[in-house]
Amino acid sequence: MEEKHGQAAGFIYTLQAFVTWGLLPIYWKWLSHIPALEILSHRIFWSLIFVLLFLFVKKSLKLGHIFRDKKALGTLAIAGILVGSNWGIYIYAVNINHIVEASLGYYITPLLNVLLGIVFLKERLTRIQLIALLLAAASVTYLTVDYGSFPWISIYLAASFGVYGLLKKMSGVEAMPALAIETMVLTPFALAYIIWGMVSGQGHLFNESFTTDFLLIMAGVATTMPLYWFGQGAKRISLTSVGFMQYIGPTIMLFLGIFMYKEGFPKEKQVAFAAIWVALALYSYSIISNYSKSKK
Repeated sequence: MEEKHGQAAGFIYTLQAFVTWGLLPIYWKWLSHIPALEILSHRIFWSLIFVLLFLFVKKSLKLGHIFRDKKALGTLAIAGILVGSNWGIYIYAVNINHIVEASLGYYITPLLNVLLGIVFLKERLTRIQLIALLLAAASVTYLTVDYGSFPWISIYLAASFGVYGLLKKMSGVEAMPALAIETMVLTPFALAYIIWGMVSGQGHLFNESFTTDFLLIMAGVATTMPLYWFGQGAKRISLTSVGFMQYIGPTIMLFLGIFMYKEGFPKEKQVAFAAIWVALALYSYSIISNYSKSKK
């Protein structure tokens, strides 16, 4: 009974995380009148404040061992730069009406993770996974040739988040303490930008409306809580379940881009997305197949 209750709680935690990530474009759209760099600076700074408060309340504010581990500290510093740039490009994409392109990036991420596993973790590639990767590459090539420009937003979001996940795995540090270190690395730059904005009068915090102030400050909560929920959920349910649920976020983003914000979804993009979905179906099949074999 306890195991079933734990799995149910894990499912709810994980679902909350992916649904929240999928709905984040709405949050950033509410702040679209503010430059992406300013939004990013507040997201970094308030994420640090909130995660430190969170760890303090949970009596887990013990970061000394991370600072003493130079390898883990260096890995998390690089991870922080990657996730910061990922956040910035994502906010920028939302605010210039490229939500559909951003969603493509997060669809590609699981497939890119397979490639990263082969290159850095010496994992073996199955035939099905190879076909899935080739399909993903073909879809990106098709978009590039048809549009005459490389879908850099999609590729950067996928690559930066994929490598970020790899570095987090290599660091061996739990999610919330890791986020504290990552945001600490970026906060001096973020805080400098915020202070410059306030001094020059070009910043929006405490210079516009209560709603804007609230949204900028709560960006820390919007960033931290889904990560906490994901961490709680992932340790209660199978990796296979997490693998399937990770498509919830980009699917919500795709629907928001098309139906709520009326972004174009021409035939060319439909073909590319269809190829990605087939690739993901093959990838999911390989996960199920490997999981079934491991159970025997």
